Amino acid sequence: MALSLDRDALYRRLRRLYGTWERGEEELAGVDAIVVAVGVDEEIVYAKSTALQTWLFGYELTDTILVFCAQRILFMASKKKVEFLKQVAQGKGNEGGNGVPAISLLVREKTESNQANFDRLLEALRGSRGGKRLGVFSKDHFPGDFLRAWNECLSREPFEKVDISAAVAYTMAAKEEGEVHLMRKAAAITSELFTRFFKERVMEIVDADEKVRHSKLAEAVEKALEDKRFLCGAEPAAVELCYPPIIQSGGRYSLKFSVVSDRHPLHFGAVTCAMGVRYRSYCSNLVRTLLVDPGPEAQELYGFLLTLHERLLREMRPGTKLCDVYSSVMDVVKRQRPELLGKITKNLGFAMGIEFREGSLVINSKNQQRLKKGMVFSVHVGLSELQNRSGRRPEDRSYAIFIGDTVLVEEEGPATVLTSVKKKVKNVGIFLKNEDEEEEEEAKDEAEDLLGRSSRAALLTERTRNELTAEERRRAHQKELAAQLNEEARRRLTQQRGEQQVQRARKSNVSYRSPSLLPREPQVRELKLFIDKKYESVLVPVFGIAAPFHIATIKNISMSVEGDYTYLRINFYCPGSALGRNEGNLFPNPEATFVKEITYRASNLKSPGEAAVPALNLQNAFRIIKEVQKRYKTREAEEKEKEGIVKQDSLVINLNRSNPKLKDLYIRPNIAQKRMQGALEAHVNGFRFTSVRGDKVDILYNNIKHAVFQPCDGEMIIVLHFHLKNAIMFGKKRHTDVQFYTEVGEITTDLGKHQHMHDRDDLYAEQMEREMRHKLKSAFKNFIEKVEALTKEELEFEVPFRDLGFNGAPYRSTCLLQPTSSALVNCTEWPPFVVTLDELELIHFERVQFHLKNFDMVLVYKDYGRKVTMINAIPVASLDPIKEWLNSCDLKYTEGVQSLNWTKIMKTIVDDPEGFFEQGGWSFLEPEGEGSDADVGESESEMEDETFNPSEEDYEEEEEDSDEDYSSEAEESEYSKESLGSEEESGKDWDELEEEARKADRESQYEEEEERGRGRKRKAPGGRRGTHRPPSGPPKKKRK
Repeated sequence: MALSLDRDALYRRLRRLYGTWERGEEELAGVDAIVVAVGVDEEIVYAKSTALQTWLFGYELTDTILVFCAQRILFMASKKKVEFLKQVAQGKGNEGGNGVPAISLLVREKTESNQANFDRLLEALRGSRGGKRLGVFSKDHFPGDFLRAWNECLSREPFEKVDISAAVAYTMAAKEEGEVHLMRKAAAITSELFTRFFKERVMEIVDADEKVRHSKLAEAVEKALEDKRFLCGAEPAAVELCYPPIIQSGGRYSLKFSVVSDRHPLHFGAVTCAMGVRYRSYCSNLVRTLLVDPGPEAQELYGFLLTLHERLLREMRPGTKLCDVYSSVMDVVKRQRPELLGKITKNLGFAMGIEFREGSLVINSKNQQRLKKGMVFSVHVGLSELQNRSGRRPEDRSYAIFIGDTVLVEEEGPATVLTSVKKKVKNVGIFLKNEDEEEEEEAKDEAEDLLGRSSRAALLTERTRNELTAEERRRAHQKELAAQLNEEARRRLTQQRGEQQVQRARKSNVSYRSPSLLPREPQVRELKLFIDKKYESVLVPVFGIAAPFHIATIKNISMSVEGDYTYLRINFYCPGSALGRNEGNLFPNPEATFVKEITYRASNLKSPGEAAVPALNLQNAFRIIKEVQKRYKTREAEEKEKEGIVKQDSLVINLNRSNPKLKDLYIRPNIAQKRMQGALEAHVNGFRFTSVRGDKVDILYNNIKHAVFQPCDGEMIIVLHFHLKNAIMFGKKRHTDVQFYTEVGEITTDLGKHQHMHDRDDLYAEQMEREMRHKLKSAFKNFIEKVEALTKEELEFEVPFRDLGFNGAPYRSTCLLQPTSSALVNCTEWPPFVVTLDELELIHFERVQFHLKNFDMVLVYKDYGRKVTMINAIPVASLDPIKEWLNSCDLKYTEGVQSLNWTKIMKTIVDDPEGFFEQGGWSFLEPEGEGSDADVGESESEMEDETFNPSEEDYEEEEEDSDEDYSSEAEESEYSKESLGSEEESGKDWDELEEEARKADRESQYEEEEERGRGRKRKAPGGRRGTHRPPSGPPKKKRK
């Protein structure tokens, strides 16, 4: 394939180089000509000469001499390279059009000494300006006969050589948009290689307790770069490493990029890793420290290092001197942790581009160069020789922390991070299990390996013992949580006690402020029904006077025809009539006299001399009242939706085209009746969704409570869900949950189509769907990483843990509920379900019985005025995993066999919080004989039962309110574990078992009646249905 040359980029960059030269910036001030000679040396990776060639032409041209004179440019190269450069030589003599001097090409002869060409070059140098001072790159030395001959010719001339490396580097430092794109791609590949390979590999090594040398791990990283999975779609030939990965641990650290990974084994402490990928000659760099079981002091130092890193990014603005950036960061160290001044890295970064490290643009205390928009830096900050006081072995006693990123200097604001790898402690920390847990798991694994089928009983005993140990550990933790729960709840309710809830009175709607506003229509004077649409009032005759009633006072109207008469009945709102579920009977003056209803009658017969039937007035009034009432209710509903809406800040639009953006998304809830596609774009302080019709929905970052990314694994849609702190208005309704999604497969399947497992069309369709899923997932992940980098990780997307998910019905249908790090969510079904874990007080499991397949989960909030959330029909198999998850989240849970009347319970608690906590607080939900409390005397459990047993009236009310769906299960719940018999009764036939079950039922009925009789003396904090503790043991038979 023929190589192509970007002529526009070449001319543009030549103009920039000549502009710097003409302005006389830095070393270029007294230079008469510039000479750049490039030879062949595979060992030289980075050189200023080759970097300038790559910057101008896009390729490295070996054995080439470039001479830049004031009036002309000369290239001397081999025949093939001259053919390549002819694409730009066509502009000879046309310097006015492209703004650069004329370009001449000289062909290098392989067999001859090239003296004639050298003479032409020397002649051009002598004729450029003064012809005395030459600008060269003094550090570049290439071997080879061709360059040796040229250097000898040049040395015989009386030229003065000046090193212009720093001036040219500063000219090339500000990157164009195309260069920034390449560096973004290089940074993305570096991030992918670190996250998906290196970090995962280190976790595997730590988990398996392997011994792997640093050098071997570095070689594995180099080999992983050949895998297309980590290349983000880039062509493999254009990707290479900037330097061999540097991996250090075990007390031996050198926080430089010139070192190599040693042959010592990886130590499970602080593991520093530096790696950089080069894409199409443009470099990137990433430094991270993985902390294995870090102590509090190490976490604190790491947090301080993150603070310095953020300060460094904030200071990197156009026009700022590099030494000022360094001083600003060092001031923070002097002010907050002066003891660390001797341990911090000597410089804080350097400029990057085609060369990995630009020595003239280093962030240190002496560099006076200023930052410019478009510069790309590798910034890093590290602490070495840190002491670990708790370390036992020599390699444990000393450690280092090193973090760094590739960043872009923006026109305004702080620098943007291109390597979007999260670096908080929770993202780089590898936390191991306790030794006790490991020993238990090892014992369990050994038992399963050693025992065969013949030792099944012993294996079951071993498994049961281990499970009991886990259950006891959970119970001990739950006991601690219970004490904290009651204490915190009592304190919180005491503080809230003085806050009185102000009841909102019903809005008083006055028809007319003064009699002068009454309409003067003929119908009013004739004492007919008249509807004033302007003031939304109905004027009706009462005792010969037109009396106005506002439309808001009318509850409903009805019209009927009986014989020769038409009747119009108007019902009004008054105390005692239902206003609605949430409004209540609230009137400004409930002691006043109210009109409840008025009925009017008119004849259907037309009398002689009358223009119309008298009943026509009632018919028109009925129609118009309905219209005005509908319009009024619509307006009131809209106002009610707007109530409590917090005014949001305005969205700050970023006009940069490189904003993170996702196209072809649907929004839920819909903006209009039909769903419409649109694009979601991230701006400075929020998202904007723009539909194809032009509708806009803005969501600010500071209003997002939970941002959830639901991948398409096992789902038909891929979702970005936002659960908001304050509701927003669109589509004339308020919404707290907004999500953007796209479909990844056919949601409907043609069942009539003949299916065959080897059908080529089906196989092709499946392959295409897999590819589309992967493509969509990559696009969404890329968008999320860019947004998190844009917001400096203030907005973090949570991904549900599908392995911890369980089925349940929070609404009418069953769905998969999945925990995230801070919530319990379901985003694929609509309406969505999002519960914040920090807002929960406790979780109660209802209908937990031996023979039932499902149970219910009640979520009680810390705000006792908020209605509890019910999740129904959860499979019993999910109970233990849910308990384990809740216990790990430090959430208190309880369980019982009955369903409780939570409305009455919460009302009782709010009315008398002190009395509730004096009687034990939430301990009434605890079952009898749990864990270590089983040996406590029966008096306590009996006292709890007597204290919280409901009255018979409450019990009956609860029976009426209970859901019919669970009636059959409630009947079955009377049969407890006691009726199932013990191990001694094995071998009996069904008749004997049924007879014993009947006896046990009669005995349990007698016990329940006795307990109910005692419970009538004392009342529970709410309508609790019977004793809700499961039986503590097998039934005891009465001796006859």
